[in-house]
Amino acid sequence: MKIVIAGAGEVGTHLAKMLSNEDQDIILLDSDQNRLDIIDANYNLMTWNGSTSSFQTLREVGVAETDLYIAVTPYETRNITSCAIAKKLGAKKTVARIDNYEFLKPHNGKVLKELGTDYLIYPENLAAQEIDLALSHNWARYWGELHGGRLLLIGVKLHDDSPLIDCKLKDLPVKTHDFHVAAIKRNNETIIPSGQDEIHRDDIVYFITTPPYVKDVQEICGKKKRIIKKALLLGGSRIAIRFAREFHDKYDIKIIDNDRAHCEYLSTELPDCEIVYGDGRDVEVLRENYIYQYDAFLALTESSETNILSCLTAKEFGVAKTIADVENLQFLSQAENLNIGTTINKKLLASSHIFRILLVSDESNSKFLVLADAEVAEMPVKPGSKITRSPVKDLKLPYGMTLAALVRGDNCELISGNTQIEAGDFVVVFCLSGTFRKIEKWFN
Repeated sequence: MKIVIAGAGEVGTHLAKMLSNEDQDIILLDSDQNRLDIIDANYNLMTWNGSTSSFQTLREVGVAETDLYIAVTPYETRNITSCAIAKKLGAKKTVARIDNYEFLKPHNGKVLKELGTDYLIYPENLAAQEIDLALSHNWARYWGELHGGRLLLIGVKLHDDSPLIDCKLKDLPVKTHDFHVAAIKRNNETIIPSGQDEIHRDDIVYFITTPPYVKDVQEICGKKKRIIKKALLLGGSRIAIRFAREFHDKYDIKIIDNDRAHCEYLSTELPDCEIVYGDGRDVEVLRENYIYQYDAFLALTESSETNILSCLTAKEFGVAKTIADVENLQFLSQAENLNIGTTINKKLLASSHIFRILLVSDESNSKFLVLADAEVAEMPVKPGSKITRSPVKDLKLPYGMTLAALVRGDNCELISGNTQIEAGDFVVVFCLSGTFRKIEKWFN
């Protein structure tokens, strides 16, 4: 599959790095050679210096034979123009990054599709939706829905109040296995566990389960769900604005920002929210704004460091749910180890969304979600594949791989050692980063 990524900014570069691990023909296009030089030497892809809206450049990169054209420069009009040109020159599918919610409205999307843009990616809107999901399921660190919510991927940080602490997976204190422990995040390492692995205090444990058993997972993790009504936001960033616009009816929102002119802009754009001018990094400012009365604290400034430290401060004030926007990927693993609640990252959210588009465009590419150093994939099982030769317990599966659940027809079920996988099934697989190609061989 040939993929052209137009724009070597933070989203485009991250996406190019992720896709370079796949068996795909990747070209990263940008007019800034310095950006291309950084990625060219270290990843399995081709870079091309040129304008993303130039007919000549797009012809030179072979856009007529491109299966998926992804325009992710910081400028939405340039992305839409680029997709329109690519589509007219022969690209099969196009994706444009935008930063205007108006473009997502159905009647406007129809116009953009006619112009040549098949899919739209709005990272800030994805982040706002992720924040709402985290607040709605506030006892979990991560909440992901698969197959329209029929399968759930839930990440929970465990403390001393969970009976799972110091238990081996084969000895879990449950009568029925209504969930599957698919991965364990410990310090800076992701573990794909076996029955002999233990769960320790402060581990982030990823469960696969189905909706009827969510409460069982919550109870065995020692967690309680809280009702979130009041949210204090640090920073009037684009994510904060998008969240406030979409959810001001659901939450009582206050935003603190240290730019007076920007506060005046926010008060005009967000009349249903309280806007405060002040430095939210100052403990006295937080105290003056009664931070201890809020159910949730969202650190959404442009600085990952500020967001991490601010969430730690909010925890000291007793705020039950904290969320930090951590855009610096180097800080992400360290941030997950701290007691700062949920972390979000636009690049990872956009990448996961584009992987879903890849799944639609190319059925041989089945990855649909990427964690910090592990991957989750939905693998179609082909007739005669190795995975169907015996029950799961008798398969000598490679290290770093676990089978969590399967979809057979209209049914979703968890996988146990006695499960016999059949051709036509779709299997949810957890694997460590870099092992995906080895795993594909089991399903072909």
